[in-house]
Amino acid sequence: MSKRSPRRRARRPRKVGIACYPTFGGSGIVATELGSQLAQRGYEVHFVSLSLPYRQNHFSQKVFFHEVVIQPYPLFQTYSPLSLALAAKMCEVAEHYDLDLMHVHYVLPFAASAYLARELVKPRRLPVVTTLHGTDITIVGQQPEFTRLTRFSIESSDKVTAVSKFLRKRTIESLDIRRPIEVVYNFVDTARFAPRKRRASVLAPSDVPVVMHASNFRQVKNIETLVQVFARLRKHVACQLVLIGDGPEKAHAENLCRELKVERHALFLGSQNLMEELLPLADVFFLPSRQESFGLVALEAMSAGVPVVASNIGGLPEVVEDGVTGFLHDPDDEVALSASIEKLLGNRRLRERMGRAARRHAKQRFDIDDAVDRYQAVYESAIR
Repeated sequence: MSKRSPRRRARRPRKVGIACYPTFGGSGIVATELGSQLAQRGYEVHFVSLSLPYRQNHFSQKVFFHEVVIQPYPLFQTYSPLSLALAAKMCEVAEHYDLDLMHVHYVLPFAASAYLARELVKPRRLPVVTTLHGTDITIVGQQPEFTRLTRFSIESSDKVTAVSKFLRKRTIESLDIRRPIEVVYNFVDTARFAPRKRRASVLAPSDVPVVMHASNFRQVKNIETLVQVFARLRKHVACQLVLIGDGPEKAHAENLCRELKVERHALFLGSQNLMEELLPLADVFFLPSRQESFGLVALEAMSAGVPVVASNIGGLPEVVEDGVTGFLHDPDDEVALSASIEKLLGNRRLRERMGRAARRHAKQRFDIDDAVDRYQAVYESAIR
């Protein structure tokens, strides 16, 4: 009598913890969009953060949010133990919801906290995947007091990814990392970020071209040069500058606009959730950053059919194809940056051709499904 082969149990959906900063910025956006996509593929996703992540503004039965709360102990009012609170919450969520792995976006404090959580839950396994986003390496990781901790956190992760080849190279060279780092580019939902028919709006009359910028207004975004270039541009072209986001350099940018007499032509919108509605209204997207390990908002603009004028630094040359989907220049070359924007604003055919090429490039190279496939493969490798 032949023996029956044992019946295979259906594998339950993967349960993934995602830790990220909740603020306006590339790392939080990528983490949130990735979580949403994983949920659509059947994953159970648990966000661990100080507040609801940016763009996590829709309900899903498979997406959960766990707030990191720092208890009101008198000493903590001055010395906030964020890393410890994160580790404790990661440990709690991993054990209570039986997580398969923890995916952290940004090294400090998240990868360090995940290491502690992984030790706390032993003997059960909690693989840690760390994604490097840029300033966690190029700024925080270069500070002497954090370099060793950054290196340790990367080396201790089960799998490490970086959002660009530039960032992988910079990480290996600057921190002497001797483990593999896989490049998984940032991605864009090209159905969501799509061209729309230009219409008169509160941004500008329909016949006035719009130069748009969006960032977290830190020094690395080179906001002063951005305003200087716009003031130079206004001497030759009637156009509107639209700035989206908030941050420490915003007040300086507003003051500089007044000093250069362009404040009536510069519109500051603050942080906005519906970027897919705003980006298609631009004629040119302008990103003159001094440091940019990828440039996610530039990719979103390209997906919306908008040519980009940006810096030729960091990971931006991996996103923007110079002369095809936009123009790249030295971040201090105000003359060249202004000339390229003026060239696009003054030549509708060129602007539309580059806009079509930008969208095609976004769809072919930075498709969201391909990126999520890559992350799923990283997860399975880490779990194995």
